[in-house]
Amino acid sequence: MGAKHILVINSKGGVGKSTLTSNLASYFSFKGRTALCDFDRQMSGVRWLERRDSSRRKIDSITGWEYRGTDDYEWIIMDPPAAVTRKDLTSLIARSDLIIVPVLPSPIDIHAAADFIRDLIVYGRIRTTQKPIAVVANRARTNTVIYDQLKSFLQSLKLPFITSLRDSQNYIHASAQGIGIFEMDPMMVARDIEQWQPLLRWINEAAEIGRMPLMDQTAPGTPTKSKQQKPLLRAVN
Repeated sequence: MGAKHILVINSKGGVGKSTLTSNLASYFSFKGRTALCDFDRQMSGVRWLERRDSSRRKIDSITGWEYRGTDDYEWIIMDPPAAVTRKDLTSLIARSDLIIVPVLPSPIDIHAAADFIRDLIVYGRIRTTQKPIAVVANRARTNTVIYDQLKSFLQSLKLPFITSLRDSQNYIHASAQGIGIFEMDPMMVARDIEQWQPLLRWINEAAEIGRMPLMDQTAPGTPTKSKQQKPLLRAVN
């Protein structure tokens, strides 16, 4: 079997896309041979890998647009630029197995996300192909009015709103060392790891069944009666 390609994409810059891709690469390096495929001219992913110590689990860097896929990897995390043409968007979606859209809770970002998700649905044929797609609220403060507006907007799209990641200095510290939060002191990152669990479960289930998982559409942060699930991966030293 070939690699599972996870595409993290949003047409608006500054939404924490590279933070998501680097931490996903860190997580999946524990599950199998992993590569970070950096399409962005800023090369944030490549620079992150250059800071990574050789004693850490290996994450390969592979060329973006020239990459055509091999059986060398189990997981490939795709980090495209913010601004992509509709032709490139269609190509990226065609290459991917799962799509994650990070969105910031701000009026400008909500408006931009509406336009971008419309393009995903129209040009990427998300609805017809049933390709798994999920939305993540990034740098979120859940006790704000704008966060409630973001929840309402995402629920109106009838797309899985998986989780909310807080604005944490842990991501900055991890990036500076070329690691992910899953490789940091467990006591320091416990709250962040907990916020990642719904996304990791969704990815693993979607990758296994090859389509959109059936899931609870309850917005992140809403109390449920279900039993707490065991974390997929705790932070390690």
